Amino acid sequence: MFSRILVATDLSEASDCVIGSLGALQDLGTREIVLIHCLNLCEPSIVKNELKNLAEPYLARQADALDRQGFETTIEVASGPSPREISRIVDEKECSLVVIGSHGETKSSQILMGSEARKIINSVHKPALVVRLQLRQEKGRAVCETCRMNLSGPVLFPTDFSAIAERAFNYLRKIVSEVSNDVTLLHVQEQSHIDKESFEDRNRIAQERLSKMKTELEAIGARVEIEQTVGMPAREILSRVKEGNFSWVAIGCQDPDISHKVASQSQIPVLLIPAKP
Repeated sequence: MFSRILVATDLSEASDCVIGSLGALQDLGTREIVLIHCLNLCEPSIVKNELKNLAEPYLARQADALDRQGFETTIEVASGPSPREISRIVDEKECSLVVIGSHGETKSSQILMGSEARKIINSVHKPALVVRLQLRQEKGRAVCETCRMNLSGPVLFPTDFSAIAERAFNYLRKIVSEVSNDVTLLHVQEQSHIDKESFEDRNRIAQERLSKMKTELEAIGARVEIEQTVGMPAREILSRVKEGNFSWVAIGCQDPDISHKVASQSQIPVLLIPAKP
């Protein structure tokens, strides 16, 4: 499904943690990884070759870590801004997934989940796996702890039944067909949209849609639970992530404010499915 993926690295310890966790993607058919480092130069510069030479030993070490996990790794060093260069390489190499870390210290860029990561996710039009990293303080500096992923574990799938949510559900079905996850389907009715007269109708229609989705997933081997609640979507989704025993989240980017907030604050990996194919 995700046979060739792109992994963005800023050469930091946080990126090392992301790279060390990627063995879990083999469950989804990943065999090749394009490892890219962007120099983020706005125009041709005499320091390009020097920066590239400085980066190459770090990239070689990270590529070796990927090779030891069983991947075939290709290294790319791009001179321009990360969103533009990553989008270009994704298209050129026909990558089907982009992996980005969601927290940590960087050496030379802001590739980890912030404004730069949002630009990357919005520019590539491919699914993005945002990997949450845990930091601890050690001798006055933040140290990244080992990151673990389990993409065959229980998944939370929030949906608002939009066309983009349907597209995300199609990805979920493909994943479930390969790894047979436990799935929780979650629908949050926005508090501002609720009134007494329409609540029962909305609840009934949502339950019918969720039941149909449940039947489709069960037919391919998933064990499925259905949940409905009322509130602010991002807050309710993050609350379920915190309270539940989930390994990851899959969500469509129909509302970037919601999906990016979930990705940046979730304690578990988040698979973002873009609005455009």
